[in-house]
Amino acid sequence: MLELKNICFKRDNKQILDHISFTIDDNKLIVITGPNGGGKSTLAKIIMGIEKPDSGEIILNGENITNLSITDRAKNGIGFAFQQPVKFKGITVYDLISLSLGKKIKFSEACNYLSAVGLCPRDYMNREVNASLSGGELKRIELATVVARKSSLTIFDEPEAGIDLWSFSSLIDVFTNMKKEISGSIVIISHQERILNIADKIILISNGKIKESGSKEEILPRLLNNTKSCKFLKEDNNG
Repeated sequence: MLELKNICFKRDNKQILDHISFTIDDNKLIVITGPNGGGKSTLAKIIMGIEKPDSGEIILNGENITNLSITDRAKNGIGFAFQQPVKFKGITVYDLISLSLGKKIKFSEACNYLSAVGLCPRDYMNREVNASLSGGELKRIELATVVARKSSLTIFDEPEAGIDLWSFSSLIDVFTNMKKEISGSIVIISHQERILNIADKIILISNGKIKESGSKEEILPRLLNNTKSCKFLKEDNNG
């Protein structure tokens, strides 16, 4: 279980997050949504340790991890998928999947992870993770590494960014399968209705504050019936 207590964060004297508090229960899929610039991606980075809050606490399974490094948080079971995947010149897709697991794995096992995200292993396993790959390909390769890690808490920062419609449909399947197969929680930063529709819980953040929080059945109908909410729910590939 992850608990955030009164998380505050400023940048250039602007309040980005203002006393954010909520709990992420085990084995749940949580979607954090809201208008662009509301603080969603910053919150994801704070949970991972990429950014440090000005005040507040982050508690993971009873342990205060507020001051832990990214590496230590990863060791404690937190995984992160960036909005824009990192490129690794000189590292093959197979190497990257092995590195994500911290050990060499069988070629066939690595193939299974690629197949799970809709990539043909024969075409990608020995390719370098560099600029020769499209945004959608890089995104799915990163998803394969995240699926392979089987973290107890996995955070996806706008996973739909920069991918085509076919890849987006495949993305929904990846999240649905992860929820079934991995005994852990998933947090997705998104304003896409199809992603919101697979959530156990939706948290709406606007202007750095939590405006609403509850089950999909409670929150989604109100979002869809609100004109402004409908606008950002339908926007593609923005923060």
